[in-house]
Amino acid sequence: MPYKKLPRSFYLRPTLTVAKYLLGKLLVRRLGTQTLIGKIVEVEAYLGEKDPASHTYRGKTKRNEVMFKEGGHLYVYFTYGMHFCANVVTEREGIGHAVLLRAIEPIEGIELMRQNRGFTTGDSDKNLTNGPAKLCEALGIARNENGTDLLGNDIFIAAGETISRSRIAESQRIGIRKGAEKKWRFYIKGNNFVSVS
Repeated sequence: MPYKKLPRSFYLRPTLTVAKYLLGKLLVRRLGTQTLIGKIVEVEAYLGEKDPASHTYRGKTKRNEVMFKEGGHLYVYFTYGMHFCANVVTEREGIGHAVLLRAIEPIEGIELMRQNRGFTTGDSDKNLTNGPAKLCEALGIARNENGTDLLGNDIFIAAGETISRSRIAESQRIGIRKGAEKKWRFYIKGNNFVSVS
């Protein structure tokens, strides 16, 4: 089935706008002959120099340089010495803003996602991709995917459903100390694959 890839212009808008509009879109990952797809149901925005929780708060480094690329690139980082997390870079080149993909609802390629996560028969699919590290493991996203252009064919975001404002919840971000007061986490109300409601 063909999917309509989001254009570069989608990502060049203000970060908080992009974050909300990512909800309901389809994250597409091609692994060999297989295609894995999940609907984005939860995100968090990180706003560079305005945001002490952002990786780019203190400027550009070797680790965070992908965040300063033009919007529409994937910034993947390693955390806690064991997990990868994926972010969608936003706005124009040099800004350093991004949106963390926190959870997706599995749509296609679920069996391979389960294999990637080491799931056994009794494990619930509800826990397959309901967290940033979980979705990266399920989709096989790791260090090699850092810097991927989302206008390419290996990983991209496609048009899905439009989520109305009334269905979008806003809250404080999870697992941070600085900037914790900012309500820059957005998720689809009532979706079973959101990490924390």
